[in-house]
Amino acid sequence: MSLKIKNFLPFILMIIILGSCVPTKQFDDLQIKSNQCEEELELTKNENKKLNISGTELKSQLNILNDKIKGMHSDSLERENKLHSLDIKYDKLNRQYTDIQTAQEQLLSGNISETKKLLQELQVTQSGNIEKEDQLRKLEDNLRAEQYKLDKYKTELEEKNNRLVELEGILSKKDSVVNVLKEKVSRALLGFADMGLAVDMKNGKVYVSLDEELLFKSGSTNVDPKGISAIKKLAEVLAVNPDINIMVEGHTDDVPYISSTTIKDNWDLSVKRATAIVRILMSNSKIQGNRISAAGRSKYLPVIDSKAPDARKKNRRTEIILTPKLDELFQILESN
Repeated sequence: MSLKIKNFLPFILMIIILGSCVPTKQFDDLQIKSNQCEEELELTKNENKKLNISGTELKSQLNILNDKIKGMHSDSLERENKLHSLDIKYDKLNRQYTDIQTAQEQLLSGNISETKKLLQELQVTQSGNIEKEDQLRKLEDNLRAEQYKLDKYKTELEEKNNRLVELEGILSKKDSVVNVLKEKVSRALLGFADMGLAVDMKNGKVYVSLDEELLFKSGSTNVDPKGISAIKKLAEVLAVNPDINIMVEGHTDDVPYISSTTIKDNWDLSVKRATAIVRILMSNSKIQGNRISAAGRSKYLPVIDSKAPDARKKNRRTEIILTPKLDELFQILESN
């Protein structure tokens, strides 16, 4: 290799590296978003699995109750057949009793010993009849008890079916509400999509994630004007949807915060950033404070578990989590 080429080689490499920076960063961003989508997809799948397991358990209980009812129907038919057989025997014994009475009357004027024998047979027959009648009454009592149990199982089955239908209806309604809410929020914040703001839906909730660069300067709890504008746009949507609960979570990266007179550490910073967002939301007079919760998560819930600068940048964020009120669903679950 000539001396001139060796001298220019570092400059050529620098030009190639500088030329590839922008595509690499875009690729990393796409990779990060892809990883986020996969995590959200996995969470959604797990939630669906839980709902499917709950539905399968309820259906299994219904199948068990149906099997019990079939068994009780079979037992009832068997007892009815036995009762019918006893009725036939009872009628036969009654006819025998009548025949004996007739024979007795015929023999009254005849052999006394024969008459006594017939009387003894009559007493035995009567004792047998009494015993059969007792058995018949017991069978009738058992049949009534089994019928009562059968009616009770039918009632329980109907109640469980009604609760299952009601639960499915509420879950469907919740999913519909969350989808509509996501569309409304996405439309309202469309202008901030390229400024570090994202709207997603997972676990039956709508997540509005705002990067630090949209809301705060490094280490600050004062919200930038562009961030205030985004939060107020979101507040307009929430003001006309009073059945939505609001959770504001502040997140930092894993770089320790240098303590100051106003902020002690990452915990303190994340909490104060969350409360700063809450105050902007409540500047809309139609949003009541009992709908809002604020929480600081410090560094302990990262989007990307990495110490790379881009990962830390993603982890420094504020999330606004919107959840439909599910009072009806909780009441059904508590009643079970």
